[in-house]
Amino acid sequence: MTRPVTLFTGQWADLPFEEVAELAGKWGFDGLEIACWGDHLDVVRAAEDADYAKGRRDILERNGLGVWTISNHLAGQAVCDDPIDERHRDILPTRVWKDGEPEGVRRRAADEIVATARAAAALGVDTVVGFTGSSIWKAVAMFPPASQRFIDQGYEDFARRWIPILDEYQRLGVTFALEVHPSEIAYDYWTAKRALMAVADHPAFRFNFDPSHFVWQQIDPTMFLEDFADRIAHVHCKETATSFNGRNGRLGSHLAWGDPKRGWDFVTPGHGEVAWERIFRQLNAIGYVGPISVEWEDAGMDRLIGAPEALAMVRNLNAIAPAGAAFDAAFSASEASS
Repeated sequence: MTRPVTLFTGQWADLPFEEVAELAGKWGFDGLEIACWGDHLDVVRAAEDADYAKGRRDILERNGLGVWTISNHLAGQAVCDDPIDERHRDILPTRVWKDGEPEGVRRRAADEIVATARAAAALGVDTVVGFTGSSIWKAVAMFPPASQRFIDQGYEDFARRWIPILDEYQRLGVTFALEVHPSEIAYDYWTAKRALMAVADHPAFRFNFDPSHFVWQQIDPTMFLEDFADRIAHVHCKETATSFNGRNGRLGSHLAWGDPKRGWDFVTPGHGEVAWERIFRQLNAIGYVGPISVEWEDAGMDRLIGAPEALAMVRNLNAIAPAGAAFDAAFSASEASS
């Protein structure tokens, strides 16, 4: 099935945008999923300056690339998070962080996410991928005990902050695709359902499907695709490998990526435990025709090797297409001709 294959630039934002575009074009990617950090995309400039937005498109076009999606995980994280602390200071633009007063950071982060929708519209893009943050992720271990009211308030906080954002996205004709991910308001199957309920199935709220976050949680990625078929707005091709050997824990043990004592780690697509062929067959079954975006994260492989290798894998999987006729149709045809 024909789907564009893109490269997510989030893990490449240490390089100039033009250099990443040149690499992706040389490797044969169809486009980029542009991250809104580094020098890759300033969403306020893109929203307000037509020449700047055109310049981003020109860079893509010079390298034979398109753009279907932009991503602003970093600002989105600060919209609902509690606490807001030095971790956020390290990832947020100065205009969002300012003095670091938590509620001010959250409000400015929300403004940045709205600006991201305007930037998307200026670029001719209809999908923004990102995070929402969560005021209740800190209660995931359920101790000190978290009452049901405490959890309910977390979803109410999410709805209060995000529904006005989503209303603006809908007005602009842009979808926000939450990447279901630990530390977000939706991090697994049931929290994804709860998040949808919280925003009353808002038409501008959908999901970015990334199976790498499901594997180590023992969630079936194909079941997620089946049950949320009408809410899948974008797909990340990212991979996880597990190593639960009796010592290594599921929560990562505060160990750095690439440490062999971790219970799980991200690896280059094709080198882990994601059942990619099953996933691509399920994408065919639900009629998904949007981008497949390679998100390279692998502490044990150079990205200049990993990214083009992942591209080749996706090209092969994209070639899987539903048969033109049922395989047993020939049996009936032979009987009819006899």
